[in-house]
Amino acid sequence: MNVKALYPGTFDPPTNGHVDLIQRGSKLFGHLTVAVLNNPEKNPLFSVEERIEMLRESTVAMPNVSIAAFDGLMVDFARQEGASAVLRGIRAISDYEYEFQMALMNRRLAPEIETVFLQPAGRYSFVSSRMLKEVFSFGGDVSGLVPPNVLRRLRGRINHT
Repeated sequence: MNVKALYPGTFDPPTNGHVDLIQRGSKLFGHLTVAVLNNPEKNPLFSVEERIEMLRESTVAMPNVSIAAFDGLMVDFARQEGASAVLRGIRAISDYEYEFQMALMNRRLAPEIETVFLQPAGRYSFVSSRMLKEVFSFGGDVSGLVPPNVLRRLRGRINHT
């Protein structure tokens, strides 16, 4: 069975936890589309185009992974892409409650699309893009938590003064 899946998120910026889930998802599904949410209300540090470029650079060795942008309802985009599964990462119990509610709403909107939860590797289970940006903005070392191409862009974007 050649299942197409969607891995949606803001990815602002992509972390090694995201890349870990993409790598593992690429082994579970015939094709995985990483779907970058275009939501200006979240005040992203990086544009959608920059996030797509960083993800493409980080997934170049994964031939069954593509990167795309979307806005609106994720289930509408999943249908448009022909995806029958949605991959979601859960780092902690606090993520589970939100993700569970979202999965139930998505099931109501699109019962033909299944949600699959994966935990990132333990060494990334505490990393969120929001926390990472905050730590980095105060001069903290985030090497090893983001791909090298993302670290370079962070250094170019955030001034440590």
